[in-house]
Formats: sequence, C-alpha cells, structure tokens
Amino acid sequence: MNSSTRAAPSVTPVLISMHEADNVAIVANDGGLPAGTVLPSGLVLADKVPQGHKVALADLAEGETVRRYNVPIGYARQAIPAGSWVHERLLQMPAARALQGLPMATRPAPALAPLDGYSFEGYRNADGSVGTRNILAITTTVQCVAGVVAHAVSRIKAELLPLFPNVDDVVGLEHSYGCGVAIDAPDAAIPIRTLKNISLNPNFGGEVMVVSLGCEKLQPERLLPPGSFPISDERDSGLDVVCLQGAAHIGFMSMLDDIVERARPHLARLNARRRETLPASALVVGVQCGGSDAFSGATANPAVGFAADLLVRAGATVMFSENTEVRDGVDQLTSRAATPEVAEAIVRELEWYDRYLDRGRVDRSANTTPGNKAGGLSNIVEKAMGSIVKSGSAAIGSVLAPGAKLAPGQKGLVFAATPASDFICGTLQLAAGMNLHVFTTGRGTPYGLAACPVVKVATRTDLARRWHDLMDLNAGRIADGEISIEEAGWELFRLLLDVASGRRTWAEHWKLQNALVLFNPAPVT
Repeated sequence: MNSSTRAAPSVTPVLISMHEADNVAIVANDGGLPAGTVLPSGLVLADKVPQGHKVALADLAEGETVRRYNVPIGYARQAIPAGSWVHERLLQMPAARALQGLPMATRPAPALAPLDGYSFEGYRNADGSVGTRNILAITTTVQCVAGVVAHAVSRIKAELLPLFPNVDDVVGLEHSYGCGVAIDAPDAAIPIRTLKNISLNPNFGGEVMVVSLGCEKLQPERLLPPGSFPISDERDSGLDVVCLQGAAHIGFMSMLDDIVERARPHLARLNARRRETLPASALVVGVQCGGSDAFSGATANPAVGFAADLLVRAGATVMFSENTEVRDGVDQLTSRAATPEVAEAIVRELEWYDRYLDRGRVDRSANTTPGNKAGGLSNIVEKAMGSIVKSGSAAIGSVLAPGAKLAPGQKGLVFAATPASDFICGTLQLAAGMNLHVFTTGRGTPYGLAACPVVKVATRTDLARRWHDLMDLNAGRIADGEISIEEAGWELFRLLLDVASGRRTWAEHWKLQNALVLFNPAPVT
C-alpha cells in the first residue's frame, strides 16, 4: 500500500474527568477526536470534539445541570445526547452566588507539615525584605516623562551598567497615570499606593529614584511622602528627584545627563550587594493564569497549587488573585479562611468589585475571552473552578486590598484582591511585594515583567513543544500520563528556588516585559 492510501495510525482516546460525579469530561488528545470515536467506556462520539472541549458522558435533558469539578457550570439549553460536544452555546450560565449566607471559616485546612531545609541565594534588604534580583528602578510620577526616561535608561544601560556588574538591570517604571485624573477622588488611593509600593519592591534593593515633570497632579512628595521608605546610612536623606521642568535643565540633553549622573550612586550601592543563602520562607510568590484553557484547571493550576502548599509549608508567602476568576467559588474561599475576620475581608473585597463592575454595566461573564472559549472553557463559572485550584489547599490567612503592600511577617496564603487582567494583576502583585511570579497558560502568552522573574507554566504539551523557548515548565505531561500533579509541583518548587537564585527564565532571556498598568477606578478628568 502506498503512502496515499495507508491508513492513519489509530489514536487512543483520552478523556479527563475532574470528579466522579461529573457528567462531562474534556478531550485530552492533540487535535481533538473525530465523530465515531469509541471511548474507553464504550461510548461513541456523536460529534467531532476539539482538544480541551467537553463530551457529555450521559444523556442530558433540557434544563439539566452540567457538572465539572462536581460544580454546576451550566444548565443544558436543549437535550444533549451522550457522546455529544458540550460547548458554550448549549449552556445557560448559573447565576452568581450571593455574598450573603456564606460558610465563614468553617472548613479547617488540612494540617501541612513544616518543610525545612530549603533555601535560595537572594539579596537581603535593610527593611528585612528579600530580593531575587538586584535592579535599579526609576520611578515616574506621570506618563509625560516616559519618553525621556526611556532614553535615559538606554544610556544608563550602555554607559554605566557595564561598570556595575552586580546590578542585574535598570528599568523605568512607566505607567499611564499622574495627571488629567481626579487625584483627590476616594478611589484614586488605589493607583497612588500601587505606584508607591511598586517603587519599594524588594527587587529594587531600597534604592528610590524619581523623575518628575513638575506640573503634574501626582507630585513626588505626594507619591512618596517623608517617612514612607527607609533611608540607608550611605545616602543623603530625602527623596532623590529629577524634575524636568527645573530651571537647571537647558534642552533635552541636559535632562538626560542629569538622570544618568543621578543614577550613578544608586548603582554603586546596588553593586556592593551580594547574594547570600536565605531560607525559602523569604520568597513572596504571586500566582496567576492567563490565556487559560480547559487544561488549566486539570494540569498547570493543580501543579501550581501543590507547589503553593510546599511554599506555605516552607514558611513563604503565596498570593493568589483575580477577583472575577474566584467570584464563582467564593464559598470555597470563605470556608477556607483561617478566621471569620479573614472570610469577612474576602466578602468585602468581592462586594466592592461587584459594585465596580455594576458601575460599568457589566458582570463577571465579560471576563471570558475568545481564546478561553476556543480552549474549551464555556463560561466564567468553569474558568473560576480551574483558577482557584492554583491556590492549593492551605488556609487563607489574610487579604490584601488592591495596591496594598504586604506587612512585615505576613506569611502563608494571601488573597490579593485584584482584577483578573494579566498585566493589571501582575502590577498589583508587584506592589504587594512579590519577588517571584508564576504564570500558567494554555493558549500561550509571551507575558513577562521587567521588575520580577516570571516562570511560565504550559498547560498542554502541544503548547510547550511549539513555544519551547517561551515556556519554563510543561505541566501538559500530567495529561500525557508522564508525571503526576505532585511530581510536577515538586519540579516547579525546585525551579522556583533556582530562579530565585538567579537562573534566568525564558521571559528574562528574551527581555519580554509587559508595561505596568495601574488599576484606576477613579474618574479621569
């Protein structure tokens, strides 16, 4: 038989079910499965089902509950025969869970044995925080100065950075805020404290340098008032500010020269720092997902959740976020809260966010993207169930409002209440004090941050193979049957220690850096 008539090799159908009570399962095979495929159970596919999409495991009557994760993710809009493709158009999304009558700190977290003996090589800061990188950050008070700062950063990297080999990088903290805004509106506190706290991120070593235009509403002293950050003995007291409108600046080159020269003593102090062995408890890890698919909750996020438990056991801090992507599992969060007060704080933040969405005349259903749906996620309820898994199983010990900074000694699992947008969530986690970031993706995204190493975890082997020089870990091997969730979690935990010690991620290798995007719910004037 020649190649044109040779039969295609048979493919063993693989389905993933999340709970024994589920009446749907997702197709794990690359490229999906064709109609007529006989499943291991003997069920025959009535439709072609794409990879990651759901198959009805039993006949579903019109109006019947469709369950995945043993949670209602929708109601059948019509009768769905067993073996059919269950996609978003066939499902009516459940109403949002009310924020009243929730279980409050009713489910004790499993006892997690301490995990001792793990360490990494990091930078100890004067305020007790720890950095995984040694970066000079130049804070900007307003978007107007961004172009000048970009030129100055290029010059600093070319002219000065080679003289200070222990400094990893120089970054300009560009953003879209600072003027043309209702600076005194109550919600303006969020972007202002976000920018202030990013300037104090542990990866910047306590060095604070600011470039201001001069006429903006967000003046340097308002952004970083006296006493808001520690001053080391090696530098003059006060805030180091370059004001572009200052009379001393005659022309563009004068501005650049001033910024470059003012950077020199900051670089010298950073260059004197050395990595030292520090306990894993010094890590502050933000976890996030973006470009999610139906595998996110089956492979990558469970592996991250297992690693999160390991980090908590080691005494570290783990932040999970994304208000809209946990909203449909609010009862899971409040029941896992360490105390009723923590549960009340979770409800308070989600209530505020509900009102914020309501002002814009949208609800949580606006979250899911075309890519999420193409990857098999029918709606935000299904997406939320997979998102929450990356928080692991530890008790939720505290809650952070958007833009707030972790308090000294604030350890364990923290719910940092942020929007789900990748770049806004990452920006707010930086403000909280994150020194290491874990980002899972199923559809693929080149996301990265200049201020913090980002470890990218692929949900599918196909993505990890195609994006081999962008993904740091392939959790798709769980679906392939090569490794367990626990093995992937341990692999990620060890990778995080290596990255914290200086190993570069792919995003760092290629210098893939998303812009800071401040969450500003206040009016723009």
